[in-house]
Amino acid sequence: MEETPASQRMAKIDLINSLEKISSEIPDRILKLEGFILKKNKKEQLEIIIFRGYSSSTTHPIEIDSEKKVIALTYIITNFKLYKAPFKETEENFIREHQNSFFFLNQKNWI
Repeated sequence: MEETPASQRMAKIDLINSLEKISSEIPDRILKLEGFILKKNKKEQLEIIIFRGYSSSTTHPIEIDSEKKVIALTYIITNFKLYKAPFKETEENFIREHQNSFFFLNQKNWI
């Protein structure tokens, strides 16, 4: 599985804020981001759920000010999973999965 160094390759694009904007236009989809945060050369699991234009992390505090980055720490997203709302991690709600950070920046891939 290829890792996507979001904080490096996405320097000019705020990945999470861009995904939030797309999510706000497609209210029946939930995007789950999986990866890790680098702290003192250690990896900590990171999980972010994006729904209706808002992000929530199940593993770390996040910034709620839309003028700031959601995660201020160095992070790497390794996987993206798209579900139908309401959120249930079942086969019938699961739509698709991808490891490339640019894939879900295309709104057509949310359908």
